[in-house]
Amino acid sequence: MTLEIRDATATDMRPLHAIYAHHVAHGLGTFDEVAPALGEFEEKWRSVVASGLAWLVACENGDPVGYAYASAFRPRAGYRFAVEDSVYVRADQMGRRIGGRLLAALIGRCETAGARQIVAVIGDSGNAQSIALHRRLGFEHVGTLRAVGCKFGRWIDVVMMQRALNGGDASAPPMAGAWRMP
Repeated sequence: MTLEIRDATATDMRPLHAIYAHHVAHGLGTFDEVAPALGEFEEKWRSVVASGLAWLVACENGDPVGYAYASAFRPRAGYRFAVEDSVYVRADQMGRRIGGRLLAALIGRCETAGARQIVAVIGDSGNAQSIALHRRLGFEHVGTLRAVGCKFGRWIDVVMMQRALNGGDASAPPMAGAWRMP
């Protein structure tokens, strides 16, 4: 497989939106029950990029097969060194380690941006694939929120995983020059 991982562009948004819409309709990795309109999806991409964080796409022979992005973990200034990752792979490409390549690249980009913690908020405690992916890339399980979501007529847990970046809390946070939300 020749997989290229690069920054997503506006021309990638339609196929990436289709990937997300599939996961909304068939999966528990997102608690959205209705896929956002393409315009809303594009606005989210623009917002992530404007904040200085990465939105990456994996392409095989120019065809988008997955994507990953980092967003602010929480909007308040005190959380400015923490980001949350999101990784989605096209359904027919699952099991090919595309998610791992995307997440590894995203981790590097988050470190470059100055993040100190990256958090995974994984929908469904039964999502063994996503939990294993994050564990392979150095995330630790930090908690499970039981039955906080409801989708497809059942209660869904959220698994929280976390990985330190740039030394985590081993040193004081920088006072200037760090990534900040717009």
